[in-house]
Amino acid sequence: MKIVQIGVGGWGGNHARILSELGVLTAICDTNYKISKEYGEKYSINHYGSLDELLNSEEFDGAIVVTPTSTHTEIAMKLVKARKHVFVEKPMTYKSEDGEKLARLAEKNKVILTCGYIERFNPAVDAVKKVVNEKKFGDLVMLEFHRENRIPLHIKDVGIIHDTSVHDIDTANWLFNDMPQVIFARAGKIKHEYEDFANIMLGYKNNKVAIISSNWITPKKIRKFTAVCTEAIISSDFLTQEIIIEKEEESQTIKNEKQEPLRLEIQNFLDSIMDKTKQVVKSQEAVNVTKIAEAALLSSQKGTPIYLDLK
Repeated sequence: MKIVQIGVGGWGGNHARILSELGVLTAICDTNYKISKEYGEKYSINHYGSLDELLNSEEFDGAIVVTPTSTHTEIAMKLVKARKHVFVEKPMTYKSEDGEKLARLAEKNKVILTCGYIERFNPAVDAVKKVVNEKKFGDLVMLEFHRENRIPLHIKDVGIIHDTSVHDIDTANWLFNDMPQVIFARAGKIKHEYEDFANIMLGYKNNKVAIISSNWITPKKIRKFTAVCTEAIISSDFLTQEIIIEKEEESQTIKNEKQEPLRLEIQNFLDSIMDKTKQVVKSQEAVNVTKIAEAALLSSQKGTPIYLDLK
């Protein structure tokens, strides 16, 4: 299998490392030719300064797009039109209508289109999902997420909702196996051009709720979530992948074998190219996350809840 990577700044360096270790990375493309050349030489592969040049020169099966959000639509559209399987880092597009167009085109051209909602591949989330599905501790009624850190220097074109909150929006949908019906949010900005802190409430049917707190203000890195079930509280840390289950008079700790979620995510993309039934993050699910992020921003601006009907 031959995979190319578009964009290798910041987080993209990890994708390139894993693709190379898996033996599938065949070319790198970045508009910063110095970076493109550096990675091309590092992994002994072809490197390009433009997508058109790469498309005209390389034969490949799929592409991983790790570029600024504002460029996702144009790049992914060219790749899908060329009938290449595409993995786009989150969020899939800045505007949900662009995501809808991409999803329809991918379906028409019979190619995989997926998005980098990496927490679905986090062993901690996977373990909690299994516990919730088996109803070992009753019904899941509430989720709470805390994702906090200083602002990443490479995030310039979107605010925290599109860049960071989307992870927990997707994870909430994944754990509830549902889409929210109502969104209410408050957000603001202190140090960034866009919003750098946000609190979002997602309301699902049967009064189930997810509360998402994200900020680029606090100096300490926090990545935690809690699942409140009728018979227990399940707490976990995205970073340590440790799970604590607290019942009325007892608690237990579950330690998973720590794994790199990005490697599992990329492997799933490769597996999906061979067998579409293995695709974990569907394109419409990624579009829905963008719709929810848009609704959260609108809610914050208007100070009112926003109602959605998502399929």
